[in-house]
Amino acid sequence: MFGLVGFDGDDTLWHSEGYFRAAHAEFEAIVGKYVDLADAGLHEKLLATEQRNIKLFGYGAKGMTLSMVETAIALTGERIGAADIHRIVGLGKAILEHPVELLPGIRPAVEAVAREHPVVLVTKGDLFHQEAKVRACGLADLFRRIEIVSEKNASTYARVLGEFSMAPSRFVMVGNSLRSDIEPVLRLGGWGVYMPYHVTWAHEMEHGIEPGHAPRMASVEVPAQIPGALSELRARVAG
Repeated sequence: MFGLVGFDGDDTLWHSEGYFRAAHAEFEAIVGKYVDLADAGLHEKLLATEQRNIKLFGYGAKGMTLSMVETAIALTGERIGAADIHRIVGLGKAILEHPVELLPGIRPAVEAVAREHPVVLVTKGDLFHQEAKVRACGLADLFRRIEIVSEKNASTYARVLGEFSMAPSRFVMVGNSLRSDIEPVLRLGGWGVYMPYHVTWAHEMEHGIEPGHAPRMASVEVPAQIPGALSELRARVAG
């Protein structure tokens, strides 16, 4: 029997990546005034800059914005104007100020799971932004604990489980990222419910498991299927 169920935040409880994609499109339009985008390799260079900067800035809109400014300056040979740098900063502010929009059906799904198991929220990103999302989402009262972390890896999950005195084999993580939500938990000996979002940041696509090939993982398409996926995993434990 599972003793604890964790939920991811961004793109599992509420929409997130779509706002970043929209900002990227605006960023492309800004930089496109200075360079030929067909030859610039903009997306690859921005991703490389973001990944390099994660250790300094962490995840989220603030780190993305600083990486955009750095990439724009480098790609334009420092020709980009102050007004356009100001526009790039505005892209990040717009994400930080965007209202929280829950995924359709996620509230009843979390409520159903919470009736059967203690649930916790484990989300990563900028502390201020994630705290604001948690306050605005209307789901905080359902969670026994809310963990906002700088990275979601095996050591992070092990620490959380240790504070609950919970064996990994009794823990299930629900999330949209194989890299951050599922793979580290599986490596610890836990279980996962993978609910892919329709768009995913390229950084989160880098992982070592294949959907459907992990015996301790179930996949769902919509939140309403999460309780059934947990029942399926419980049956695997019993079997």
